[in-house]
Amino acid sequence: MKPVLFMNGKLWMPQSPTAADAVFVEDGVIRAIGSAADLRLQLAGKDYRMVDWEGAWVLPGLVDAHMHLGMHGLKLGMLDFTEVTSKEEMLDMLRKRAAATPPGDWILGLNWNENSFPGGTVPHRLELDEISTDHPIFLTRTCFHAYLGNSAAFRKAGIPEGAPDPESGAFGRDPSGQLNGWIYENASIPFFDVQPQPEPAALKHALHEACRDALRLGLTAAHTEDLRLLGSADDMLRIHRELREQGLHFRTHQLMYHAFLAEIEDLQLKAGSGDEWNRIGAIKLFVDGAVGGRTALLMDPYDDAPHTRGLAMHSPEELAHIVRSARRLGYPVAFHAIGDAAAERMAEVLEANPLPMNAKLPDRFIHAQIVQPPTVERMMKLRLAVDLQPRFVASDFPWVLERVGSNRTNYLYAWKKWLQSGLPCSGGSDAPIEPLDPFLGIHAAVTRRKPGERHEGYIPEEKLSVTEAVELFTMGSAAAAGEAGERGSIEVGKYADFTVVDRSVHDGMDPDDLLKIKVRMTVVNGEIGYMADSLSYLRGE
Repeated sequence: MKPVLFMNGKLWMPQSPTAADAVFVEDGVIRAIGSAADLRLQLAGKDYRMVDWEGAWVLPGLVDAHMHLGMHGLKLGMLDFTEVTSKEEMLDMLRKRAAATPPGDWILGLNWNENSFPGGTVPHRLELDEISTDHPIFLTRTCFHAYLGNSAAFRKAGIPEGAPDPESGAFGRDPSGQLNGWIYENASIPFFDVQPQPEPAALKHALHEACRDALRLGLTAAHTEDLRLLGSADDMLRIHRELREQGLHFRTHQLMYHAFLAEIEDLQLKAGSGDEWNRIGAIKLFVDGAVGGRTALLMDPYDDAPHTRGLAMHSPEELAHIVRSARRLGYPVAFHAIGDAAAERMAEVLEANPLPMNAKLPDRFIHAQIVQPPTVERMMKLRLAVDLQPRFVASDFPWVLERVGSNRTNYLYAWKKWLQSGLPCSGGSDAPIEPLDPFLGIHAAVTRRKPGERHEGYIPEEKLSVTEAVELFTMGSAAAAGEAGERGSIEVGKYADFTVVDRSVHDGMDPDDLLKIKVRMTVVNGEIGYMADSLSYLRGE
């Protein structure tokens, strides 16, 4: 690749402000920063290209530290209930889809949230039957931990009326004791097992489209967990290698689902291995579920459902076994843990199985939504990165307060306290659960409210500054991947990852202007992954 002089940009370097407007990149790495005039003098006689940023603002490359690329790509072609605000609207969309779907084919949808519906009601199984008895209907809640199905879907899955709840899962029932259509956590496995699986070409296309969408939104990389969808670590590595060879300029950091530990060992994959485009990260596991479906594991019962404390995905003994197996292969562990009891279990197993001092990557605490202060004190002694999803504040408040009650707000989506803890904190979307746009996440971190709302924010003392919020998606994401010395800021010697936007991003700005940002260019390892039509691209000397 020919060296590149990127010029005429306003560089986001809050730690070392500069009047420099140009960056020289060679072999994907920043070799010099200065004025375009000075750098062109220094480069006299050298063969290089020029790219004119035309006065745009240049951020370090934004990175989503927790998402699911494959599912985001599949979502782009699925029935999406993200904007639905009532049960009736949801049913109307299903009627239209059923009318256009061949009999016998599954109708799949996702991202409904009953907390946005009047009365919080969702379709009963029998109401879904009124839509169709010829199509199995299976709908995924926005949290991806609870589902709805019609009778045809239950029959396909082999779940009769009166079926007992499986381990680490449950079926919803109405007051008469009949199945009401709700499916929780691992009770969904039989439903997924009988659904037609996407062909390999469709999965590759989904990943390609997800990466293209991410680049369009200004993301240079994603930390993703796609093994459960792709079914093989070998296939995952092959697909991303092929996408790169076909010219896709996007980086991935792969979390490896624990059920694939045997294959990981057979392939001799090591944590931190890979190249500048695709790397292997921590072993991923689930400790609990989600707050929306009341499957997050709490120390005390839910305030609005005192009959339950949530669901544990593994016993403490099973958790310890998985962590010890990961450690034997030299891996850190990334824990999905949302409830305070889940966070406590995570701390206990990490204390008993500490990360070796020479480990390349930290362990990871994914979500960190409800935690008790004594647990935080324990975590501060661990080598741990905290993966935050700021957009959850916009989606989950105010109804989450009814779930957990006023006695569990010390560390409730406490992004500011987590930053103050001294543990490295990264920013992600959890797409397709939330929108992939990183500026929606930055806006939520700064305002603690939904776009369009006008109030001081939910738990406003946890608001972040614009700089703090941006750094979740830059230096924070780099630290979580063990790449703080390679990425996350615009510095000589680091990889050339840039998110180029149409306006200034700074402390003191109107935070709602974050919602107006347009991405003009996305640069990854010095290569242009996305460019808006309005930006010229000059090929030079």
